[in-house]
Amino acid sequence: MNTTATIIFIIAAFTLGAVVIMQRNQIPDRLRRSVAVAAIVMIALAFFLIVYSLASMGS
Repeated sequence: MNTTATIIFIIAAFTLGAVVIMQRNQIPDRLRRSVAVAAIVMIALAFFLIVYSLASMGS
């Protein structure tokens, strides 16, 4: 697994989540739900990648 790409994705996912939370009032109503769902999916995948990389570190 390419760890550099994984780390970049994890940082980008958490940054997107933080931006969505901090700027939720400035996001237009039409985009708010879809951006929030995309951020949740990316953060869930980032958590999975963190757990997977920790689990595969021992083998």
